[in-house]
Order: sequence, then C-alpha cells, then structure tokens
Amino acid sequence: MIASLTGVLVSKSPTEVIIDVGGVGYAVHIPLSTFQVLGSVNDRITLFTHQHIREDAVQLFGFATMEERTLFRLLISVSGIGPKIGQGLLSGMSADEIRGHIVAGNVAALTAIPGVGRKTAERLVLELRDKIAKNGTPSAALATPGPTSISVRNETLLALTSLGYARPAAEKAIRAVLTESSTENWTVEGLIRAALKKMNL
Repeated sequence: MIASLTGVLVSKSPTEVIIDVGGVGYAVHIPLSTFQVLGSVNDRITLFTHQHIREDAVQLFGFATMEERTLFRLLISVSGIGPKIGQGLLSGMSADEIRGHIVAGNVAALTAIPGVGRKTAERLVLELRDKIAKNGTPSAALATPGPTSISVRNETLLALTSLGYARPAAEKAIRAVLTESSTENWTVEGLIRAALKKMNL
C-alpha cells in the first residue's frame, strides 16, 4: 500500500494533483484543505496517501497532514460514505468543523455536502460521535481571505462542479458571494465554502 508520496508537483487543481516521483507521475485526489497549502507547481512536496482499490480502478487520495488522512479514513469507515464523499466533506468544511458537527449531532450541516443525505449524516453522527469526542473537538474557523483574482474564481468554479454541483448554480453562487460580501479578497478555499453556504441556504 502507498502510504505517502514525496516528489515534484507537476500540476494542481482544487481536487487533483500530479506528483512526479522518480520519473513516474502519480494522479492524486485531494480535498480543498490540502490544495490550500500545497505551494506552487515545481515545488517538492509530500502527501500522506490513502490507496483505494476497486475492481475497475486504483485511486490515490492525498492529504497535507496525517490528521486529515486519519479523519478521511474514519469518515469512509461509515456505511454509505465512499472516498468521493469523504473528499467532498473535507472540501466543504474544515476538519474541525466536521468533527464539531458530528459531536454536536448537527445533521443539517452535514447534509449540506453533496452526496450526504439525512440517513448518511445520521450514521456519521451515530458511528463516529463517541470516537471523535474522545480525541477532542477544536473550534472551527474559515480560512482567512487572500488575494482574489480571475484564477481564484475559475478554480472555485472547477471545484464546485467537481463536487457535483451544476455549473449554472455554482456560477450564480460565486457571483452572489462576490457581489454581496464586503470582503474584497478571497482564497479559493474561502470562496468555495462561502459559495457552498449560499447554495445550501
């Protein structure tokens, strides 16, 4: 099993990166929390990975920290939660927010993530509340906004459509956030989370 990868970042998007490790390019699915701290193309990076094996494919999911990978594995241990939904959860909320909502039994907040229905959210709470509570639940906070640019808006749109939202709805939410907010500068992660909240009001 591939537990980690260290190599050169060849390309990146909010949901996937390619890492060159000794001349071999690995495609790795990532959540937004990891994308935000990756650095630049051609940087040397390390990702902690989870290898998901299916009959028709082998997929790698990568995380900036072992803590993120541990939470991801905990999430996908729940019936009805596959790697794509686990990736979506870590993209729509910070790790602290996920833990906090599960411990608090906040089913409504969890169902705001595409693919997470009420029954699935209830299973998350039922199966993971005690496990997470034992390890503590740090307070959650949104990422601090950074410089906004066309590339930030484009990457936000790509991430939202990759997470399962229709392009017109995603574009409308992004425009609404940028128009209504007093914040002039956004990071990709911050804009995505604001747009997700706008679409799930």
